[in-house]
Amino acid sequence: MRLHEDIHNYYEKIVVEEVIKLKLDEKYDEDVMADFCCTVLNQLPPRYIRYDVDMAFYLPQSERIHMEQRVQTAINVAISQISKKKELNDKST
Repeated sequence: MRLHEDIHNYYEKIVVEEVIKLKLDEKYDEDVMADFCCTVLNQLPPRYIRYDVDMAFYLPQSERIHMEQRVQTAINVAISQISKKKELNDKST
């Protein structure tokens, strides 16, 4: 069952924007990026919406800034976890 094809977590959009800005998708392969995005999104509260335009219109600038800061923090944590995992894998080979 699917609720509705338009319903999505607004944080996904912000995460993708930040991933592109930081060019992380060029640094990591698709498999790592999938795990990375799950790690990032699991640190953030869900913010489900139907239309992005509603968020653009109704979301106060201060809240948008706070959401972007939360995403940056979650991305930093995920990068740290990837680095630690890579170090462990490098030591075991």
